[in-house]
Amino acid sequence: MTGSPVHWVSAFIDAPPDRFDASAAFWATATDSRAGRAVGDRDEFVPLEAPHGDPCLWLQRIDDGPVGCHPDLYVKDVDAVAAKAVELGATRLSVTDGLVVLTSPGLLPFCLVTHRGQSVRPEPVGPSGTRSVVDQICLDIPPDRFEGECDFWSGLTGWPRWRESHDEFDRLARPPGIPYAFLLQRLDEEQPAVRAHLDLACDDRDAVTAQHEAQGADVVRRTAGWTVMRDPAGMVYCATTRAPGEV
Repeated sequence: MTGSPVHWVSAFIDAPPDRFDASAAFWATATDSRAGRAVGDRDEFVPLEAPHGDPCLWLQRIDDGPVGCHPDLYVKDVDAVAAKAVELGATRLSVTDGLVVLTSPGLLPFCLVTHRGQSVRPEPVGPSGTRSVVDQICLDIPPDRFEGECDFWSGLTGWPRWRESHDEFDRLARPPGIPYAFLLQRLDEEQPAVRAHLDLACDDRDAVTAQHEAQGADVVRRTAGWTVMRDPAGMVYCATTRAPGEV
């Protein structure tokens, strides 16, 4: 992983105005964080500041559309990495000072941002035995886009790709200090574009699930390794049996 241009990763939860406050309140509580100072031309970006570590989970107020999420990659030379992304199949949407907005070959929005020294991952939060941390971005990839999308993200980040124990998953090897792992999930059915969702690593998945239900989240489906949930603003995410810090 030597030579990777990525020095930090943030996850942005995209929420329209009528769901923004519900999303911000839920995720601030779930991560034991507080909303920081809003930034952006319209104060549309709000960091969630954890008790320990640099901010890496943000809320973004969008004009309309469903609640979702996207990754931001923090790099030293935004223009050079954006050029590489385009060579690998990305589409550049907009450019401002220190920020390039793109879509992946599978049409997942993401941003390249100038790295400003972030280096300390947030720690798991919660009472002893029930700690959890948002530490993974899962890309939900339709079957016909899977190989190309996996190759794109591995090529852009410089992180090696390897196969998980479940046939539908690949993973990128996360370097030390990066707050989010990337899990690549091959969906069973086609869909128009790649989407993303957040995963939590939990000491006790059932306890964390119950805590989130008490905060207004709903259980969508339970499997042996993860519980699919929907937050009060309507965004789907997963609580997993992975121990915090495992990947």
